Amino acid sequence: MKIFEALRKDHDKQRALIKLLLETSGDTSVRDEYFTQLKEELESHAIAEERHFYAPLMQADDTIELSRHGIAEHHEIDEFIATLEDTEKSSPAWLSTFKKLAEKVEHHLAEEEREFFQQAGKTLSEQDKSKLASKYIAEMDA
Repeated sequence: MKIFEALRKDHDKQRALIKLLLETSGDTSVRDEYFTQLKEELESHAIAEERHFYAPLMQADDTIELSRHGIAEHHEIDEFIATLEDTEKSSPAWLSTFKKLAEKVEHHLAEEEREFFQQAGKTLSEQDKSKLASKYIAEMDA
């Protein structure tokens, strides 16, 4: 497996959890469970992605700016999550903030898949793509 497939698989999980969360309402155990899953998924994915995708790509001139941009977006996502954790799940503000988080995540994933993966594909060797996938998957499974 190549790094792009591994990342895309987790992107699909994130999209599915966002969709499920958008269908919840109020301070329910379902909303709480899906939010906890999404939060953990986004956090572990960001750490592993930064370590096993962005960090190696920061070594190349062609991909350093994209890597920095991706990391900056991870920080924006973290800020939305922190705000959501401090907001009552039953309040309209929670859903409003969650929709902003959903938009940011969707934008980030689409941008990575449409732009960053293509540029990274030109930069990384086939061997690197496989090695990075193995390391990424191992960290996500840990």
